Amino acid sequence: MREIVIDTETTGLDPASGHRIIEIGCVELFNVIPTGETYHVYLDPERDMPEEAFRVHGLSLEFLTGKPKFAEVAEAFVTFIADATLVAHNAEFDMRFINAELTAHGLPTIGFERVVDTLTLARRRHPGSPNSLDALCQRYGVDLSRRSKHGALLDAEILAEVYAELMGGRQARLALDPAASETVDAPARRAREAARALPSQLTEAELLAHTRFVATLGNSALWLRYLPAATREIGEAEPI
Repeated sequence: MREIVIDTETTGLDPASGHRIIEIGCVELFNVIPTGETYHVYLDPERDMPEEAFRVHGLSLEFLTGKPKFAEVAEAFVTFIADATLVAHNAEFDMRFINAELTAHGLPTIGFERVVDTLTLARRRHPGSPNSLDALCQRYGVDLSRRSKHGALLDAEILAEVYAELMGGRQARLALDPAASETVDAPARRAREAARALPSQLTEAELLAHTRFVATLGNSALWLRYLPAATREIGEAEPI
């Protein structure tokens, strides 16, 4: 299944107040494994950059001025995500901004039914625990040393690792390791072996005596289901 892990950086918290997307980062997954395909773009917000937002992502208005406007990248962005499921942390935030941009440019919005929110997944899996992206990285041992400030593509790459863990990534990788598979599959293998019929320990004379006894029980005897056909015929031919 194709999924796109997505993250955005913005000028503020609410698109309804005029705040805009300034960076989009996407990582393509297939069956939860990164394919190596990414989409990344910085955007000119066509407005000022509040100081509190700059402290979070470090993207200045000077840096962003002259970068593409959303209208210039909208087609490429929509083509990249296509009809894939989108994966985001605190997805409601990112989707409000993305849909606000799509609406402003006359493009169809993205329904939340095709969005996976890793924050919701984390809260279900770890109720009562901190579930910020940083906290989940620490929980799952995802390297954060490369992250001095928020960045959309970097955060999407990190989130892809966290998402794999939330979906059972460590166990999946273990099962793919041939050496580890011997340990993982051992209980199932033993169960399959136990289900196989064991060789009979009866002598031919004992089996024949038992067959003749079963013949006296009539054609509806349950034992007839378990006796070999050839043995049943002997019992039927030589009733007591």
